Amino acid sequence: MSKIAIKIQYLFLLVFFTLMGISCSDYLDVELQNQMTLQEVFDKRSTTEAYLAQVYGYLPVEEDPIYAGGGDGTVVSRSDEALFSWLYGEWESNRQGAWGVTTEYTHNWERNYNGINQATIFMNNVDRNTEINESTKEVMKAEARFIRAYLYFSLFRKYGPVYIWGDQESTSLIRPDSVDRHSVDRNVQFIISEYDKAIEVLPLKITDEAWFGRITKGAVMAAKSRLTLYAARPQFNGAALYKGMKNIYGEYLFPQAEDPDKWEIAAQAAKDVIDLGIYSLYKDTKESDPFKRAIKSYQGVWFDKWNEETIWGKWVNDAFSYNVRCAPPRVVKEGYGGYAPSLKLVDSYPMAKSGRYPITGYRNNGEPIVDPQSGYRATGFTEGYIHPLDNFAPIKAHNSCIGRDARYYASILANGMNWINTYKGVKLVTFYTGGTSSYSASGDCVKSGFLWRRFSDPTNNIEEGQWGQYVWPYYRLAEIYLNYAEACNEKPNRNESEALKYINLVRERSGLNKIEEAYPEVIGNKTLLRNLIRKERMVELAFEGHRFYDVRTWMVAEEESNKPNYTLNLLATNYEDSWERTDRVFPGKLVCEPKHLLFPLHQSQLSEMRNITQNYGW
Repeated sequence: MSKIAIKIQYLFLLVFFTLMGISCSDYLDVELQNQMTLQEVFDKRSTTEAYLAQVYGYLPVEEDPIYAGGGDGTVVSRSDEALFSWLYGEWESNRQGAWGVTTEYTHNWERNYNGINQATIFMNNVDRNTEINESTKEVMKAEARFIRAYLYFSLFRKYGPVYIWGDQESTSLIRPDSVDRHSVDRNVQFIISEYDKAIEVLPLKITDEAWFGRITKGAVMAAKSRLTLYAARPQFNGAALYKGMKNIYGEYLFPQAEDPDKWEIAAQAAKDVIDLGIYSLYKDTKESDPFKRAIKSYQGVWFDKWNEETIWGKWVNDAFSYNVRCAPPRVVKEGYGGYAPSLKLVDSYPMAKSGRYPITGYRNNGEPIVDPQSGYRATGFTEGYIHPLDNFAPIKAHNSCIGRDARYYASILANGMNWINTYKGVKLVTFYTGGTSSYSASGDCVKSGFLWRRFSDPTNNIEEGQWGQYVWPYYRLAEIYLNYAEACNEKPNRNESEALKYINLVRERSGLNKIEEAYPEVIGNKTLLRNLIRKERMVELAFEGHRFYDVRTWMVAEEESNKPNYTLNLLATNYEDSWERTDRVFPGKLVCEPKHLLFPLHQSQLSEMRNITQNYGW
């Protein structure tokens, strides 16, 4: 909420360059002088466009799971879907509950409000420009309006309800001691109203590939779907934990009772995106083998850039920082091996034949409780196993790796598998002590027994420094299908058939049978379908930044956390013994207390706004 001077110091054009992935454009070839006045900025087309580029630059960095500066991608490393290898990272202290009102890591309150203010300044001044036609200015204003609302949403999902400036600039004379957070409902209503205004103006599609990544009508509608889904879930819809909390204006910050009709709103928001009819689940059309086609279809969401499933994305022109952490140390020329899925995520992938999720829970010693109808085998090995996609040299595979959902093979590099390409020959990857990518108490190594491979394109020859690029999907259609399925299952006028239809569309892309075939007992069982939709979200949307907020808005984070970090026994000195489970490799546990469901307001904000209401437990 810092006051922004009328003088504009710097306009960060390179941020927009990174966002859009453009090699050269007149739009970016602008050199703005320091100390330009607003009149000077908005007098010229070039500087006006550059100002909008700066507003885009405030969008949260959601694609980088360790970048703290304004990033929201760090939620991956702090959720139960991941177990990053480095014990010293600030994400690890966050995982263990060692954070509070003075913790800087992940704190983005001030940055977001700066972005909100910059968007407002743009909206309030763009009409001064006489070099840009009126329709173009209206679109630019709608882009800024959406970004402003999205920054509010980014704050809302992290901190809960926040202060809404509206169309005021932060230079407005407001006494800091008179500022407090507005209610959940006011936050949601404001963001929805801003989204709706942007939807009316923005184009349905961007046809020039050079500008892919700019905001469209569908992008805003997808954002509305996620917002209304969160607003319908228990955390923001009558949670007992927050009852009685009031702001200084005398308003309850959180709804005091559940409003089931919010599920109707969420269902309609998702269906509106679907009914646009311009997006479809990505499916490979070249592979003849059905199971390989299912694997490549899931991979293609990532590797086939700007495909028809991507509703809104962001260019990441250099994939080094991500993919080097998904590469096994000592097996490849350069690999850090830190981005590892948790054993819990690995266990979550369904079985290909039965379509059932194999693990129903865990015993106190970390041993999985296996669904006997799933077809999963928790012990033993199979000699001469051929990976269903890579088709490299046969391996001695642990039986838990066999017969899994296509997404498992697209996403997981398990202990004992071969590396994903053969540019330098076939390379066996084993993570135990003395293995080819050996465990070590210090240095780069894999500590869970698995690496994340989904975002590593096998066609990139990283041995020669070819790390590739990718499009980060802020929103994609599979999420919208699962949003809709969840809302249809929960809304008062429950629509089970629609819920089943759209979860099945997601499963069908991965070669799975219908959920009612895998679980006949799901028909008429709202609770079971709810749990199955949640399992499907964990698998389908893994490592895309959903799981952290999903378990919190469902109010199940405490139940899903507060357990030791079980891994494979990489302390073992042979392959067979390394497949035992242990809590001795990765110390501590993932901690979630009631106060951790929302982030605390930082001490800097508490000092600035002396009467602002802090979150529960902080």
